Amino acid sequence: MLEIKNLMVFFENALAVNDFSMTIKEKEFVGVLGSNSAGKSTLMNTISGLILDIQEKERMRGGERITVLGDILFEGESIIKLPPSDRVRKGIVLARERHPVFPDSTVVENLKIAGYLRKGKEVRESIEYVMHVFRPLQKLRSRRAGLLSGGEQQMLVIGCGLVAGPRLLLLDEPLLGLSPALQQELMKAIKTIREERGVTILVTEQFARPLLPVIDRGYVIENGTFVMSGTRQELMANPEVISAYFGV
Repeated sequence: MLEIKNLMVFFENALAVNDFSMTIKEKEFVGVLGSNSAGKSTLMNTISGLILDIQEKERMRGGERITVLGDILFEGESIIKLPPSDRVRKGIVLARERHPVFPDSTVVENLKIAGYLRKGKEVRESIEYVMHVFRPLQKLRSRRAGLLSGGEQQMLVIGCGLVAGPRLLLLDEPLLGLSPALQQELMKAIKTIREERGVTILVTEQFARPLLPVIDRGYVIENGTFVMSGTRQELMANPEVISAYFGV
């Protein structure tokens, strides 16, 4: 479904992603592990096309020059220059860590806004599915998003991604700042989404402990550079991964 070929992203002379390649098959659940500033968010911004908006804003204000090299193929078609809105139409949807919600709008209003490219019936069905997967939101349908807890907001962010109708759902550090119990609950919900909806999922994380048991395969990057990859079993058995990402 997705193929990244020799991707390189420069911020002026700083290399954020260094010759990175990966493939994701349809309906796979793939994780990218890396410490803070490893290049995970830059990778996700580049796949989603958000990097093009960042690049243009920097150019207009005379800020740092951003250069993107390599290629990204979605179902065999190059999307490296495709605007983010067109990528969403193709089903590539990004839900970022601390993704901004509309704080003065209710939970349901936020979900409806996320479905602006879809038909009314599809949006209504997707909203009910979000309530099914993230049960704590059921009692919060009419609450303003700005009054939600951090964990509830993160559920809403992923819910908005689902309402957008993803074929490839990109989750950028969804567990950051959450308690271990909430991390486990969220990963369980994400796994359910993949199993029930057949959505292909790519997630980046610093936290290996809740992520590795549920993914099919994983990649490890450091300083934007590929370090290793393997199945969840291979990564969980790797002493270097255990030492670096399990805190033991």
